[in-house]
Amino acid sequence: MKKGDLLLVTDMQKVYTKGGKWECLNTEGAAENILKIISRKKDDVIFTRFIADPAAERVWADYNKKYADVNEDSWSNEMMDEFAPALKKYPLYTKSVYSSLAVPQVLEACRKAERVVISGVIAECCVLSTVFALIDQGIYTIYLTDAVSGLDQPKEDGTVLMLKGLSPLHLRIMTTEEYLSEEK
Repeated sequence: MKKGDLLLVTDMQKVYTKGGKWECLNTEGAAENILKIISRKKDDVIFTRFIADPAAERVWADYNKKYADVNEDSWSNEMMDEFAPALKKYPLYTKSVYSSLAVPQVLEACRKAERVVISGVIAECCVLSTVFALIDQGIYTIYLTDAVSGLDQPKEDGTVLMLKGLSPLHLRIMTTEEYLSEEK
């Protein structure tokens, strides 16, 4: 773990947990690893969440119609309970598109960081979109394989395979333990 890193926690909402409509492979394990990092960081953590924009147009309007049951379910949209203490200390920003960098405050914080450490859900969707946006901004990214969860193993593996083509120039792929053991 290096000074100057920003931990970006993407969309750790209840809809992605066991029994949730969009249950991911290992959301709870990813949460555990994210909390390990947070327990060792003193600052530089940002959370995002996805909340549908009721005024969305075009494909996002179609998305909202298809997933109206999730969009209207307050439990599904809540952040996971495990993060309640951290959410009292660190900012939570709402987005209505896949990339967390669509939020101006998140983009600004990422630009100030030496590296952005990406975590959260869904590997092949919001996380991947955010990674590509970070790279497009010229921001070096750390992708933590065990602090990110996808819908299933093939999608997680496909995401990592795609990102390996960008490593090590644009990003580094690591586990949480590898990241935590880095020199400060």
